[in-house]
Amino acid sequence: MERQEPPSMISMEAMLHSMASLGMDAEMVNPFVDLMYGLLRTFLPRPPVSAAAYLSADSSSPGGGSEDRLSALPNAILRDIVSRLPVKDAARTAVLSSRWRPLWRSAPLALVDAHLVQSAGRAGSGDSPLRAGSSSVAAAVSRILEAHRGPFRCVNLTRSSMAAHPVELALWLDLLAAKGVEEFVFVNRPWPLDFPLPATIFSLASVKRLYLGAWRFPNTSALPRGTAFPHLLELGLGYVAMEDSDYAFILARSPVLETLLVYMCLGHVNLRIISRRLRCLQLYMCNVHDVSVVDGPCLERILLWEASDDCPLAHDREICTRIKFGHAPKLRILGYLVPGVHVLEVGNTIIKVETKASPRTIVPSVRILGLQVHFEVQNEAKMIPSFLKCFPNIETLHIKSEKSDEPAGKLSQKFWQEASGIECVQSHIREVVFHEYSGEPSELAFLKFILENAQVLRKMLVVFVQGILSSPTSGDDAGAKLMQDLSSVKMANENCRLVILKSSIPRGGACWNLELPSSI
Repeated sequence: MERQEPPSMISMEAMLHSMASLGMDAEMVNPFVDLMYGLLRTFLPRPPVSAAAYLSADSSSPGGGSEDRLSALPNAILRDIVSRLPVKDAARTAVLSSRWRPLWRSAPLALVDAHLVQSAGRAGSGDSPLRAGSSSVAAAVSRILEAHRGPFRCVNLTRSSMAAHPVELALWLDLLAAKGVEEFVFVNRPWPLDFPLPATIFSLASVKRLYLGAWRFPNTSALPRGTAFPHLLELGLGYVAMEDSDYAFILARSPVLETLLVYMCLGHVNLRIISRRLRCLQLYMCNVHDVSVVDGPCLERILLWEASDDCPLAHDREICTRIKFGHAPKLRILGYLVPGVHVLEVGNTIIKVETKASPRTIVPSVRILGLQVHFEVQNEAKMIPSFLKCFPNIETLHIKSEKSDEPAGKLSQKFWQEASGIECVQSHIREVVFHEYSGEPSELAFLKFILENAQVLRKMLVVFVQGILSSPTSGDDAGAKLMQDLSSVKMANENCRLVILKSSIPRGGACWNLELPSSI
C-alpha cells in the first residue's frame, strides 16, 4: 500500500482560521500554545542535571589549609563529576587548573538548552541574555556540539523553532550521530506543529532513550532496508503526526525497545504489537481505534488514559477502541479501560455486556486492572461485571469514577446483589482503590458490593474528589458519612481495612500509577 500524501502542515494561519471558525479570538493563540507546550512538558522526562543545584566553592580543609584534594582524584571520577554538571558549568571547570582543562571535552556531557536560557538571569553569570526560541540559543547549541568531541549522555533541545533553523537542525543531527548520544529529547516549537523530522534521526545509532515532540515523522516507507534504532530502549512520541505503518516500522526496527509512550498524537492510532522485547505500552489522550497484541511475550503493562475517538470520553458513548489480546503471557497491568468505549477481544470473542466468561474470553495473567466508569450511566456501569469476569486473577483493582454531563439512569443495590460469582472478586482481589469518589448512591452501591463479596480483601482505599472533604457544606462529614454507610455492610473479610483520603489533584487528573503501595 502506498503511503498517503500528508495533509498540509498545521501552520499558524491554519490555526487562526480554525479558531475563527469556532468563534475564538486570535488573542487566544498564545495562551493555547502555552497550554499545549505545558502539557507536552509533563510528558517529557526530567533532565539528569539541574541548573538550580547549589555548588559549593569552599575547598578549604577543616584545619584551614588549601590543598586541592579533588583534583588528585583519578580521571574517570573527575569525568563523572563533570558529566553531572549543566553544560555551562562543566565547561567552566576548565579554568580550575591544568588538571581539569581537558576533562570537560572528554566527559559525557548533558546539554539542556533550557539551561542556556535560564543562565541569563543568574546573578554574576556575565552571560548575554538568551531568549527562548531565538537564534542565539540555536547558535549556542551549535557551538557546544561542535566543541565537544562526545559522547553526550543527554541532549535536551526544546527551545528552538526548527522551521526557522533548518541548517542548524541538519547540523545537530549529524554531530550527534557522529559523536554519540544516549538520551535525546527533541521538541520543535512553536509552529508549524507538524514540521517534518529529518530521516537522519535514524542515524543516531547510539541513542537508548528518545523523546520527540511536535513533529511529522519521516516517511518510513522510503527509508533504506537497514534503517534501525539498534540500541533504543525507550521511545516517547508527543504531538507527533504518524501513520500506522510508521508505528509498525518502529516496532520492527527497534529490536530491544522496552517502552513505547504515545502522547496526544496527531491523527488516529492503530497499533499492531509484534515485539519480542516490549514491556510497557502507554497511550495518553490519543484517538485510538485499535490495539492488537499479536505477539508480545515480554509485554507487562498496557496503560490507556483518555484514549478515545474524536469525541471526548465524557460525551461519547459510542464504542470506538478495540483492544485485542493475542500472545501476551506476561501481561500484568492493564488500565484504564472504559466500559462502553473500549471493546475487549480475546481470541475471536468480543466482550460485550451480555458476554459470559469462558476459557476463550479470559486473560489470566493480569494482576492489576484499572477501570474508568461513569456510574451515572447505567448501561456503562452494567458492563463492570463482564469486564471483571475476563480477568479472574486480579489482585489490585483501581476504579476511577467519572462525572457524566448526561446521566442516564443509575444501578440499584439489587443489581450488585445479583452480580455474584465473579471469581476475581470472591477469591483474588486484595486491594481496591476508588479514585474521585463523590458520594453518589451508585458509587456507594459498588463499594458495598465489593465489601460483601471480596473474601480476601485486605484494604479498600477511597479517594474523595478534591474539595469534598474540606468543603464548607460537607466538611469532614463526607468521610464520616461514608464510614457510617459502610459500617452496616456484612463484610466477606472482617479484617479488611478501610482508608479514606482526599485527592491531591483536580477531578479528571491523571492516575497513571496503578500499583498501590501496601504501606498505604
